[in-house]
Amino acid sequence: MDRSTAPEIGPLTLVSALGRGLDATFATLARGESGLKPHTTAGGLVCAVGRVSGVEDVVLPRILARYDCRNHRLAALALETDGFSETVERLVRTFGAGQIGVVVGTSTSGIAKTEAAYRDPAFAVTDALPASFPYRETHNVFACADFTRRYLGLKGPAFVISTACSSSAKAFATGRRLIRTGICRAVVVGGVDSLCDTTLYGFQSLGLLAAKSPRPFSADRDGIAIGEAAGFAILAAPGVLGDGGGMWLRGIGDSADAYHMTAPHPEALGACEAMSAALADAGWRPSDLDYIHLHGTGTLANDAAEDLAIAKIGCHATPVSSTKGATGHTLGAAGACAVAIAHLAMREGFIPGTTNTLARDPLLQSALVLQGRLSPVRRVLINTFGFGGSNCSLALERDA
Repeated sequence: MDRSTAPEIGPLTLVSALGRGLDATFATLARGESGLKPHTTAGGLVCAVGRVSGVEDVVLPRILARYDCRNHRLAALALETDGFSETVERLVRTFGAGQIGVVVGTSTSGIAKTEAAYRDPAFAVTDALPASFPYRETHNVFACADFTRRYLGLKGPAFVISTACSSSAKAFATGRRLIRTGICRAVVVGGVDSLCDTTLYGFQSLGLLAAKSPRPFSADRDGIAIGEAAGFAILAAPGVLGDGGGMWLRGIGDSADAYHMTAPHPEALGACEAMSAALADAGWRPSDLDYIHLHGTGTLANDAAEDLAIAKIGCHATPVSSTKGATGHTLGAAGACAVAIAHLAMREGFIPGTTNTLARDPLLQSALVLQGRLSPVRRVLINTFGFGGSNCSLALERDA
């Protein structure tokens, strides 16, 4: 990519099980702690989850009352953190609401609201969902982008990307297209996914939930834990943000190997293609990378495929780590979480550790960082690999 046309990633915000805001997130990562807690569903499923505290107490503006659901409360919590909404307000005053777009990634949107509607006693009698159930404003997949643009008072294009775990990474790709084509001066990009029984029981039916907590890239890894999170960033054309923070989206790699509905390709073809394309787009060699933020879910097949892809593209010596043992797998918000964590790694000169993992699986080759450590970080590759072979890697760079 022409460096002069690379969009800047400006102010960011993140709310997850690690804490509310970037500083709280870094403090937890630096201590090597996990935000996962034991959880038992109403149906008796026992597992660990990454729950965000305080979501239940969020009150949405009256004008957005029909949008009230856990997903949008979580989004609002993030939008009001790290001074994010105030930054958007300044951009609106400068460029106008029509020049700022919204692209949000999600996998389940407000499905917990639908679960509650099915549990309504009236459903057992009428076999119909309550007339008061606002599907369009809650469970509808577009609802999270619609809510975000209305909450921020934006009038530019709005999209939702729903490609499983790669959703919010691909939101950055769509945001870049809106900027490079001149449709938008800036785009609010990010991801939000909230806890719901549908997700927990769905992964349990696949045999993918960890018995206790995930241990990415460990020999005894046995699955994932589900987390919830909301993360947003402002993606802008060069010069728009002024002193925006100096992190740039240098490269994007998309692929769709469509090998299997849930399993990765055994030769990691899609992962290799996404990572190689991101490096080529950035104009980087594998040796240029300082750190790779792994998709690193903690399942046997996914970790092995990602490790193989890293070796195949020549990054076996690059420091890598997964933070999903700390946040849980936040699904459609995973890419947004990873971008925020990469920003913190660059800002603090710190490579986060792989929480809960005590030793690397000896069958894997990657240079896994177990304990967080101080180290200069300027160039980062982020991996997000979703169900159905929907993969996306992002190449990020901080100003020297």
